[in-house]
This record gives sequence, C-alpha cells and structure tokens, in this order.
Amino acid sequence: MGQAVAVLIPCFDEEATIAKVVADFRKALPEAMVYVYDNGSSDRTAVEAARAGAVVRREPWRGKGRVVRRMFADVDADAYLLVDGDDTYAAEDGVRLLRRLADEHLDMVVGSRARTPGAYRSGHELGNAVLSRTVSLLFGARFTDVLSGYRALSRRFVKSYAAVLSSGFEIETEINVHALEMRVPVGEEPVAYAPRPAGSRSKLRTLQDGARIALAILLLLEVVRPFLVFGSAFLVLSGGATALALPIFRTYLETGLVPRFPTAILATGMMLLAFLSLACGLILDSVSRGRRELKRLFYLAAGSEADHRVRDAAVGGSARD
Repeated sequence: MGQAVAVLIPCFDEEATIAKVVADFRKALPEAMVYVYDNGSSDRTAVEAARAGAVVRREPWRGKGRVVRRMFADVDADAYLLVDGDDTYAAEDGVRLLRRLADEHLDMVVGSRARTPGAYRSGHELGNAVLSRTVSLLFGARFTDVLSGYRALSRRFVKSYAAVLSSGFEIETEINVHALEMRVPVGEEPVAYAPRPAGSRSKLRTLQDGARIALAILLLLEVVRPFLVFGSAFLVLSGGATALALPIFRTYLETGLVPRFPTAILATGMMLLAFLSLACGLILDSVSRGRRELKRLFYLAAGSEADHRVRDAAVGGSARD
C-alpha cells in the first residue's frame, strides 16, 4: 500500500504557476506526496516543480487523458487528489474534498466550480453547462460540473478505471461516466475557481476540444448503453420502413399489383437494417454487462480500508493551516 494521499498534477507549459501550486498543496497537505507529470512542456515546468518539492515524472505523449491514465497506473496511494497546475483552484478546498471522501466513504468527490466573474473564458461556462446537462440526461443526473479538473478519488476507483477513449480534455467526462456506469458512491463539493494568473494561458481550445468532448459523450453512450443507441436506430429505421410500405400494401390489397418496386426494395432494406440494429444492440448490451461485471470485480478487489488514514491526512493538513 502506498502513501495515504497523493496529489496528482498533470502539466503542460505551466512554468508561471506550477511552483506556487506545489507549494500550496505541500502546505495544505504536508503528509501527502505531490506528483507533477510533465506532458512534454517546452518551458521550465519540470524544473520549477522539482525546485518546489514535487516528485516530477514525464509523459511524452501529449494529451491530458494520456497523462491521467499514466498517473493512475503509476502512483500507489489510499486516496488521490487530481488538480490542474494552473493555480485556478485553492489547495485548502482539496482538504475538504478529501475529508468528505473519507467521512462519507465515497469513491469520488468532484469540485464543482463557483461562477467567479472573469474565471471562465468566453463560451466556456455555457459549454460546460450544456455538456453537464447532456451527461446528466444520458447517464443519470449526478453532476453539475462534469469538466471540473479538481476531484478526490479513492484507491479502488482509480485502480478499477481504464481510460480507453480519452486522450485530451474529455478525460473528466469519461471519469464521470465511469462512476455513473459503476454506480459507485460519489458527491460534489463547491470549490473556489479563480482566473488564471498573469503570464499563464489556457490550453483548452474552445471549439475543437468542445467538439471532441461532445463526440466522446456519444462514443461513451454507445459503449455504456448500446441497447439505447441501437434500439433508437431500430425504431427510426423500422418506422421509416413502415411509413414507406403502408401505401404499397394498400395498393396491393386494392389492385393486386405492386407498382413501385424501388420504394418496396427501399422499405425492405430499411426493415432489414432495423432488425440488424436491434440484434447488434442486444449483443452489445450483453457484452457491456460483462465488461461492467469485470470492472466491478477489479473495483472490489482494490478494496477500501484506508479511510481513516485519508481522514487523518486531511485533518492534519487543515490543523496546520
């Protein structure tokens, strides 16, 4: 078993902020280990993080999703605090996230960001609201801020999670969907969210990354709830085929003739595709259930008997503030 708490900070070109972020978390959680994973930065991010006292490791493959996957695999701890390295989150809020994780025996506590004026770039707040609402409708209404980069995670959650779709900023959405699919105990906790300091710039590309997150939601829906996707396709195709075929049947009953062969062929093809979609949905739903059971076994095997150590680390950190 590893240390009680590990603070995980994925970084790309955060020279201006990373030293302060590391120092803040070492002060707020003195018993925790702070890990900075440098994602191929072109500046002095790694140097500044090491100078501030963090354990620095490197992940050359670009993309936040790849970095988070590497951190989850490498670091062994009783609980994890995942946070961005841009100094927009307060280290003191992480103590509250960890304390709630331990006190309520949760597997994930998401830091729901406050709507601080100037903290969000143009369009980001609206996009976050739309994507959060979409995830809630498709997978279950559990989160109000699916894109938050601040969250506390249990060991069993981290070790049962395998990011298979995400390479970039869609990783937060995939983590949330994993929690909803596994039906693990989760919670949200309001946290402060500040504008980026001067000299620091966001790596999130509003339109491009927003489109990737939306696509990831659709792909996750197909993986997690395949019967819903293919069953919907069955309804659309069979409905269209029926609408095309009814006039043909009516004409046949009245005259004994089939005057529109192309339409009849189209209706037949659509109905075949409809039942093929239904069969795919039934098969993939069975596969999805098997995957879910396997992930649940990994989740249970990881265990969770370290809540008191996590609580002690959080309480000890707040007592030193």
